[in-house]
Amino acid sequence: MKAIQFEDYGGPDVLEMKEITKPQPGEGEVVLKVEAIGVNYADTARREGAYVVPTPLPFIPGAEVAGVVEEVGENVTTVNKGDRVVTLIEKGGYAEYATANAQTLIPIPEGVTSETAVALPLQGLTAYHIITTMGRLEKGETILVHAGAGGVGSLAIQLANHFGAGMVIATASTEEKLQLAKDLGADAVINYTESNWREQVLEATGGKGVDVALEMAGGDVFHETVKCMRSFGRVVVYGVASGEPALMYPSGLMNRNLSVIGFFLPQIMKRRELLMSSMKELLMLTQSGDLKLTIGGVYPLSEAANVHELMQGRKTKGKLVLVP
Repeated sequence: MKAIQFEDYGGPDVLEMKEITKPQPGEGEVVLKVEAIGVNYADTARREGAYVVPTPLPFIPGAEVAGVVEEVGENVTTVNKGDRVVTLIEKGGYAEYATANAQTLIPIPEGVTSETAVALPLQGLTAYHIITTMGRLEKGETILVHAGAGGVGSLAIQLANHFGAGMVIATASTEEKLQLAKDLGADAVINYTESNWREQVLEATGGKGVDVALEMAGGDVFHETVKCMRSFGRVVVYGVASGEPALMYPSGLMNRNLSVIGFFLPQIMKRRELLMSSMKELLMLTQSGDLKLTIGGVYPLSEAANVHELMQGRKTKGKLVLVP
């Protein structure tokens, strides 16, 4: 089969199309004929050797896959050959075939395409759980969503409204992206490239600040976000897209009873009840049209390097998808 693999860490050019052996299912596993692959910043971090857990070489990136069950391993009783499913895997998604734990497979409802379904596992589950499980958003509260036109942000705006936010404030870097965030349901949109974006957030809240903030940039953005919080606010950190870690003095959180909470999706995957219930809800919201996905582009698998370059250059919006 064909797969995108890298043998050294580096830029997008280390991604190469290879002919490798088609995988076989182990006990409790299936082999999927991959129809769509989600592209994520985690894939670029893997490629650069900067992911939160070690990336062994050679490596086939790709954690989000949707497709058809091709082969079923021993002791698999929850799915059958021919089922259309979507799932998260540790690695190996940038390929024509991939193995997956049968217990993590979610059926794709009628009327939902593989390209749409694959936009949900990583970014959809991230948006869902940073708002609910970690951010503990309550009805009527104000939430700040950074990168509101991105894969996670565009879903987070809609889910925040679904879960009863009183006000959703979104940031983005261009007028086009700001308009998209507004169209998705943001009550206020702010260009984070402007030096006074924090003051604009506070102005939008009448000086009160926000209750929940979803932060994935790191560096100065993190520190400015903390300054946007009202008492008892929760900052949920789910990435460091800038590559700049933020140094923090915990005592600085005390005067406003602030919380800074870390989020790492693989921990959700270890709790099957959280994974399955939230993924099914996301798919139902998509099927009903209540959750609108922004697909920023569908590209052939052979263009993986170009897609990584576009995404890291902030030249895209919404979800990027590869197809074998």
